[in-house]
This record gives sequence, C-alpha cells and structure tokens, in this order.
Amino acid sequence: MKIFNRVAAAIAAVACLSVGGAIAQSQAPLVVGSTLSLTGPLSATAMTHKLVGEIYVDQLNARGGLLGRKVEWLVKDDQSKPDLARTLYEQLITSDKVDLLIGPYGTGTILSAMGVAQRYNKVIVNHTLGIPSLSKYEMAFPSWSLGSDPGNTVPNTVFDAVAASPKPPKTVAIVTSKFPSIHFMSLGAREVAKKRGLQEVLFLEWDFGNRDFGPIAARIKDAKPDMIWVGDIALEGNMLLDAMKKIDYVPPIHFHTYPAPGPMSKSPDGNLALSMSIFEEHAPFTNNKVATDFIQIYHERTTKANMPDIAVEVQAAASYAAWQILEAGVRGANSFDDKAIAAWIRKNRVNTIYGQVRFDGPGNFGDDMMKVKQVQNGKWQMVWPTQFAAPGAKLQVR
Repeated sequence: MKIFNRVAAAIAAVACLSVGGAIAQSQAPLVVGSTLSLTGPLSATAMTHKLVGEIYVDQLNARGGLLGRKVEWLVKDDQSKPDLARTLYEQLITSDKVDLLIGPYGTGTILSAMGVAQRYNKVIVNHTLGIPSLSKYEMAFPSWSLGSDPGNTVPNTVFDAVAASPKPPKTVAIVTSKFPSIHFMSLGAREVAKKRGLQEVLFLEWDFGNRDFGPIAARIKDAKPDMIWVGDIALEGNMLLDAMKKIDYVPPIHFHTYPAPGPMSKSPDGNLALSMSIFEEHAPFTNNKVATDFIQIYHERTTKANMPDIAVEVQAAASYAAWQILEAGVRGANSFDDKAIAAWIRKNRVNTIYGQVRFDGPGNFGDDMMKVKQVQNGKWQMVWPTQFAAPGAKLQVR
C-alpha cells in the first residue's frame, strides 16, 4: 500500500509539473521582432518610432496583452543599412524565434525586411514604405497611407496647396537625395510640375549620406526659383537650409518630403517649411480618445527623453498606426498564425489614429491620405486641404 501511495504521489507530481509547464507555456510572452535605424543617417527619425513602439507595447499590456499573452518587443539596430536589416530579420526569425514581425523605418530597410518575411511566410506590417509598386509580398501591409500611386497623387496635392497660396509659384527647383523613396517621389514631382505648367529651373541630385550642401545651396540661389521641392530625409533638409543661410538666401516656398520633424520645426531656418502628413496634433485629428491619450503619454516620454520636439506628428502617427494594424489583425483573426492574420487584414478596414485604412488596392495599399503641413510659430500645422487645417491656419508664403 505504501509503495502504491508513493507511485501515485510521483505520478501526481509529474502530472502537476506537466500541467504547470503547459500553463507556463501558454502564458509565455508574445515576442514581436523588428529593427530600427537607431544609429546612422536615419536615426533622428527612427528614435521617434522606437519611443512610439515602447508606448504602444506598454498600453497593449495594460489592456491585457494580445489574446491573453503579455507582449514583448525585441528591437535591433540596423544602423540605417538595408543589408544589415536583412541579416537581423533573419536572426529574429531563426535564432530569436520571435512570434510576429513589425517593419523598420525607411524604404530600403523595409524592402530588406519584407524579403526575409516572404521567405519565411511571416506577416509584416511596415511603417513608411514610400514606393508602393515595390511591395510584391501579399502578407506585407503599410501604415504609410500614401496610396498606390504617390508619385502622381502626392505631388498634385502639394502643388494644389501652393497654387491656392497668396503667391502661386511659376517656377520650381527640384533637388533630391538618391534615397530610393525620396528619389521616386521627386521624379514624380518633375512630371506633375511639367503637366501643370510650372517651369523647372533646376534639377539636382545628391547621394544619400551627403553632408556638404554648400554647392547645392549656391545652385539653388542662382536658379532663383519661386518654389523649391526638396527631396530630403531626416536631417538633410536642415543641412540644406543651414547652407542657404550661410550664403544669405531664404527660399520663398520650400517643400520637404521626409524631414526629421522636431529638428525642422524647432530650427529658425525651418520656418514656413512645407511637408506631407497624415496626422498633426490638433483638431480634427485629436477628436478621439485614442489620439488624446497617446498624445499625453507621448508628451511625457519625449520630455523625459529630452527630444527636440514633443508633438505627435506624421512619423509618430504612422508608427502608432502600424502597431494598431498588427493588433487588429491578431484580434480579428483570433490567432497568432501569420496567414490567418494577413487574410483578415486584407479583407477588413482598420481604424487607426489618423483614420480608417484599407488594404485591398495594389500592393495592399489603399487610399492616399496625405495632406500638406507647414511650420508656423515653431509648430507643424496642417494647412491643406482646408477641411483638415488647424483652427485658423492658412498656408503662408514670404
């Protein structure tokens, strides 16, 4: 009898361990893997994406995580290098064995990550892919809602805005980085400008990573354009404006594609700069609790991190929306299976911080939701279309 009791106790103990292990396993954290350009030329903007991701994961876990599992975010530094991003996403999937992926910042690194995700049949929500025609993977989804033809639609929106200004331009200089999405958009702007009757007085390119903008500023000054289309990313626009100031030149109208938001808005040289946006920190974009709650905590975190700008704008909104899309896919599919998540996202619209988005167009892109904003009194303010403008704000020119 004693032997029997010992055996029964042993069996019960093993059973308890097995059940306990199963419970522990079912409650294991859900790991989302990604890279960001925490160093290198894209770091000024990527730091915004890192902060937003940390905020979202905290909020998600405060709501109970995803399908009952706590969420952890494993982010690695791709150093603004697409080749390194490719290697790191391989590591995330094969070595780190993350459960889900979320895309990096920047078109080059996004395409590298997308190629790896496709090889392993992983769904990937990306932040800022600027060339929709390159998105060939059916399980990749953008949070950057610039439509499937931004080389046409985005420049038309920009030129519509300046055409309605007090001094519509007649001539334009188009200067651009060779960074893939920037270059693509700027070439589109050349064609749109030509069709609209704007005279191109200068077209000039520079290699991504360039830091000497003196010769470029001099060429622009000599061309005397009414408007400058600057195909820039991160701090390139700030460096160009600084070079212009050194030769006593102030551009009358200057548009920037993807500037680092804080440095551009806080620099005196950035006053009246134009850019594209999907969200700014004012009505009507702040007319919901999700936005106002995010803005409050973002202000707290950016202030603590001593960031140059504490306002929620296009980059922060796109990053937040990427996490919203991923969460909606998991909850909608009620599964962590990549194919199930992708199928749900393709068939449904998702409410994001900047509006409802869809993924049933070419390359899983939906509507072009880009608008035009301007630096006014040290803040980005939406100015076009007028129904989305900040209260009392209008596009200003010198």
